[in-house]
Amino acid sequence: MNVYYHLPGLFEFYEFYKKFLPLFKNKTEYFYDWCKIGSVYGSPSDCIWSGGRISYADCDPKKVFALMKEYNISSRLTFSNSLIEEKHLSDIKCNELCRLLSLDTNNGIIIHSDLLMKYLKSKYPNLYFVSSTTKVLTDFNDFEKEVENPDFTYVVPDFRLNKQLEKLN
Repeated sequence: MNVYYHLPGLFEFYEFYKKFLPLFKNKTEYFYDWCKIGSVYGSPSDCIWSGGRISYADCDPKKVFALMKEYNISSRLTFSNSLIEEKHLSDIKCNELCRLLSLDTNNGIIIHSDLLMKYLKSKYPNLYFVSSTTKVLTDFNDFEKEVENPDFTYVVPDFRLNKQLEKLN
């Protein structure tokens, strides 16, 4: 059995990941063999689609995505802005990030807005989608509906559902 960790700081911790990932790959004796990295997520500064998260990282997205690809780790852009409107869909910076991200089929978007997901599905069809925990789905029936939604490859449950083990099974 493997445990997959999804790590933050795709852009913020780029310099750290440049040093850490070679260790993780080449010094396997330092790590448990059942620990895997499922993805690294985040978004660079000033992304209107990211929902107000503050980031001070201005790393070159091409380098960031190339590093993750080199180690076969999925990059996930965190676009959890719940207030997206039609006028925001043409944002140049966010669209360019998605274009670069979609060059590899192993990548996805953590998303809140149905409007944004519909747009991204049509424009970047090879990206997968993760339902963001920012939706705060605390009713188990709402969570089940989200899991059954074929648009999502993954659904991140609200932490308040963690203790409902029988239902989660």
